[in-house]
Amino acid sequence: MFVGPTLSRPEPQLAVPGVRVWPPVRHGDLFADVIRGGDTAVIIDGVYHQASALRHKEILAAMGRGVVVIGAASIGALRAAELAAFGVLGVGSIYAAYARGDTVGDDEVAVGQAPDGQWEALTWPVVNLRHVLQLAVSAGVLNGERAAGLLTVLRAVYYPQRTTAAVRAACRRQGETEFATWLAERREQDRHFGDLKRADALAAVRTAFSGRAPRAVFRPSPSVWESTYFRRWSNAFARDRVDGLELFAEDRLVYQQVFDPAFRKTWVAYLEHRSLHPSDGGLGLPLAERLAQVTGGGLPADRVFHPMVDLRDETTVALLLADESELDRQAVARYADALARERRSRPGFSTAAVRDDLTRRLLLRIWQCPERHFDAEASARGLVSEARAVAAAKRLVPGLLDELDGTTDRTEATCDGR
Repeated sequence: MFVGPTLSRPEPQLAVPGVRVWPPVRHGDLFADVIRGGDTAVIIDGVYHQASALRHKEILAAMGRGVVVIGAASIGALRAAELAAFGVLGVGSIYAAYARGDTVGDDEVAVGQAPDGQWEALTWPVVNLRHVLQLAVSAGVLNGERAAGLLTVLRAVYYPQRTTAAVRAACRRQGETEFATWLAERREQDRHFGDLKRADALAAVRTAFSGRAPRAVFRPSPSVWESTYFRRWSNAFARDRVDGLELFAEDRLVYQQVFDPAFRKTWVAYLEHRSLHPSDGGLGLPLAERLAQVTGGGLPADRVFHPMVDLRDETTVALLLADESELDRQAVARYADALARERRSRPGFSTAAVRDDLTRRLLLRIWQCPERHFDAEASARGLVSEARAVAAAKRLVPGLLDELDGTTDRTEATCDGR
């Protein structure tokens, strides 16, 4: 279950045996190997401001593995409405409003969250404000016109600033002190008063445990989610525990491509495998024969064929990392730690900020090849071109600079000035 500000951790429903509570969902979370076919993923809360939001194709791919997906209350309701036709089960009134088109904006469920990992909601979402105003109309505290005007004023407040104090201030400015007093009294009696998101989230939990959630009868086919972007995402999040180290497969591959002098042969062996076993199920041919059909044999295979690597495929990983040693894996971990330290010490830092010219010089130094041969060397190592080699190798630069014993100024070296 992916939940944060909508339900607090002490909720009894979250302490049921068999429930795994994860923080608000973000891009990449559904790639986790612990989420398997037969599991039910309940999506309540998610992030989208401070990190990349959960993509639709990640949900479809999880369903393709046999995972049942239930969505409610927040981003879960939004994604369920968007993917209902593919079998995502939406629960609650917020989901229903999205599905009917009565609610359309993702800002309707957005809240400011505590930055300390507790995921406490600090502000009011529009869906809860609208619900409270409807309750006030039913109680005779407001009429429909005044409620609509107050909602317009409150939703104009930027969502991270829509605190309880801000709501009270907006009510006073509108002359709606009676409503503000009424709301404060109700909240004092019941701190969850008017919390529509919480009610929907609890309904989703009950649905997950009631047995009413359908099993994964309909599984989307790979054609629904497979794309170049999806493959990049799946590669970026593929990881394994090896030698006691949690390592990303892409980091391990890039390290071999950059540092293994014999990786040219490894890449040819991989191209041979792909030629004999095409991913589209077509006719398998020896690489030399396929190359002759395409070019007459005038170009090396790495210059002609650029298959997209699937790092979630065990055979592919075994082929590409066939010559990886324990020392290599330890180095990968060191380089990943160096990159993580750089990110922590320089807020907003990303590998894109690493200078192209610095990365290029480091690669030329490692490969010991003339500048005019750089593009060919990158291609032979499966990096396609000079530009892609530079982009891939940027993740290694902080670690490489560590190994230079401080002889290069880190800030100047890793910032491109943009």
